[in-house]
Amino acid sequence: MLASLVLAGFAGTADARRLPSPPRPTPVEEDFWRDVIEPNGVEVGKLVDAARQATKIADEVLQMDAEWAVDQRMRYWVDTYRLMREARRLSPHNADVLAILGRAADELGKTHEAIEALEACVRERGREKAGAEVVGRLGAIHLRLGNRDEAIRWLQLVPAGIRVDNVQSLVHLANALAARGQVAAAVDVLVNSLPATPPAYYTNELALATFALATLYDRDEQRTAAFEVLERLRSTLQTQLGPQVQNSLAMMRFAPPEDRHYYQALLYEVTEQYVEARAEWALYAAAGDSPWRARALDHVRAIDAKLRARPAQAAVPATTNHPPPPPRRPRRP
Repeated sequence: MLASLVLAGFAGTADARRLPSPPRPTPVEEDFWRDVIEPNGVEVGKLVDAARQATKIADEVLQMDAEWAVDQRMRYWVDTYRLMREARRLSPHNADVLAILGRAADELGKTHEAIEALEACVRERGREKAGAEVVGRLGAIHLRLGNRDEAIRWLQLVPAGIRVDNVQSLVHLANALAARGQVAAAVDVLVNSLPATPPAYYTNELALATFALATLYDRDEQRTAAFEVLERLRSTLQTQLGPQVQNSLAMMRFAPPEDRHYYQALLYEVTEQYVEARAEWALYAAAGDSPWRARALDHVRAIDAKLRARPAQAAVPATTNHPPPPPRRPRRP
């Protein structure tokens, strides 16, 4: 009896030993090749995600009208720059890393480093696939440096159509072409990007492009065309015309910088803030040998004439329907 129990125990142990072990997971081929091609891909991906979150917050802070927002936004760009420097050390040919690094360097005033990183991104992706943000920023940088022809070559790679990532580049391109004397080509850049029929609602990007078109018409002294564009904008936005366009202009980094005075002056004049408009026109005219200095002085003279006519109009008594007062009787001696 005891022997049979012992034998049964040994048999059970042998059966347990013969149980199949769980299969080993087969390595995924794409993970293998990813680790071979880019061994630091996971770490770089985490750095890129953190940098994109920081840039998103920096863009949101830009819309805040507060003094502390400037310092806070710069801190986010400093953090983004440091993250992308480390990411580039780990992955020197990563196009996403190069694009974000170029943008952060540009925001921090590291112009030459920004150009080098953005041009490296273009080499990795190709000129046609580099993206509106990359080629548009390269064009804007060259425009600020005074290299207008080089800026136009980069900006012409920006696809048409009004989007968040390309509207400022299209405005830069239109302004640069107009400054080079190609006003018709500048108008075509914006007209071909705007919708054929007036929209029922204007986003900030659409309002900026439409107002830029009106500015081009005004500079070219096409007063009727400028009035029609501004009237369509005013009829849709009504009281929100000033705040919405002002918000769009605040996010725009003009090149040359005195262009901001021209845009701001026209906005003040459209919203009938003539004192502020005159000051902005005068600032643009005093900026130097600007292309449309004579046009700005025309606006100053027109505003002066309007302001001089206001007191005369106020002095005229309003007509009423009250009967005239009865004549006074002479006093008796």
